[in-house]
Amino acid sequence: MATDLKAPLEKIQLPSDQDATGRELGDDEMVALAEAIESGTLTSTKGKFVKRLEEEFAAYMGVESAYACSHGTAALHTALAAIDPEPGDEVITTAITDMGALTPILYQSAIPVFADVDPLTYNLTAETIEKAISPKTKAIMVTHLFGNPARMGEIMELARSRNIPVIEDCAQAFGAELDGVKVGAWGDIGCFSLQQGKHITTGEGGIVTSNDPDLARRMYLFINKAWGYGDAKPDHYFLAMNYRMNELTGAVAVAQLQKLGDFVERRTRMASMLTAGLSDLPGISTPAVDSNAKHTYWKYCLRIEGDKFEGGIDGLAKGLRERDILCAPRYIQKPAFECQVIRDQRTFGNSRFPFTLARPEAVDYSRDKFPGTYEALASVLVLPLNEKYTDQHVSYVIDSIRDAATQLFKG
Repeated sequence: MATDLKAPLEKIQLPSDQDATGRELGDDEMVALAEAIESGTLTSTKGKFVKRLEEEFAAYMGVESAYACSHGTAALHTALAAIDPEPGDEVITTAITDMGALTPILYQSAIPVFADVDPLTYNLTAETIEKAISPKTKAIMVTHLFGNPARMGEIMELARSRNIPVIEDCAQAFGAELDGVKVGAWGDIGCFSLQQGKHITTGEGGIVTSNDPDLARRMYLFINKAWGYGDAKPDHYFLAMNYRMNELTGAVAVAQLQKLGDFVERRTRMASMLTAGLSDLPGISTPAVDSNAKHTYWKYCLRIEGDKFEGGIDGLAKGLRERDILCAPRYIQKPAFECQVIRDQRTFGNSRFPFTLARPEAVDYSRDKFPGTYEALASVLVLPLNEKYTDQHVSYVIDSIRDAATQLFKG
């Protein structure tokens, strides 16, 4: 069967979250920016917008503390610095994630230890985490991939039984919930990203949250070079970065935050339409979501049985791209531990530090240890989604997938 598909549908241009077609940025952001500029105060140590963002985001999350920082990677670095691992301590995490979630572990002289994932949800589970725990485990970092909440009740029960703090990477999961509790409020620390393609955006930006006053204090300090603003006798108390968010970014973030509930509602509605329109296709599975969870769909992912389609998952992706649907088979293409920085331990000069402190088992990336990870990456097809999608856009995506799948289906 030929794999070059000629779309019978008239092509339409889908909105992109990389430009104004798919991002709702306008008068509200401009008014806030103008106010910040006219004030002449663009540093968050003196301004009002970043402080307002922190207060409003904490209220939105239902947590005691929220602090803004310069980007999502800074948020994760701040969280790890608050946990304060000793050199060679271990942080359990997933290999299906952005490298920005892993390099902070190395910068804090700790070892990323990868646990396997559930191949249907792409998330860590209590069962896979437990297999990775060792006496050197200092923290667990749980990523809510694509906006689908991990099973935090089971994970927190395990973590509390071992007295291990939990960091939630919620970069893709604004507004996602489990049992009515937002992700980011389950663990000891929640981390969020305001990068260009996230649910709300400032181009770059990050937020950390916590209900633990000691962790919150340390995160606040780490963002501010460990300088004790407001203290009776301030000093630089420990090694720390300057990860402050500026007032211009904060102004845009405040305006965007007011729209977050609407954006989440739009995404979930469009995702429900996609699921309804695609759930009967043979060889294709729609997202697996627990009944007690609210998935907020950073992207919409299909699970593809590649052997049932001519050309496999790549053939199907090619057919969709011919219809201008910029989908991504396999998401990150390979597990993070196959990237050179981790595989070849390319860190600080030729030192290989902190991998020189690692247990052999901690850096054993044998394929048979990660069946769920490899299955998940081999079968996932990531479809774009953003707040500017309309019913027409969703119908076009559904019709295109159904058409391509029908033409390529082998049975």
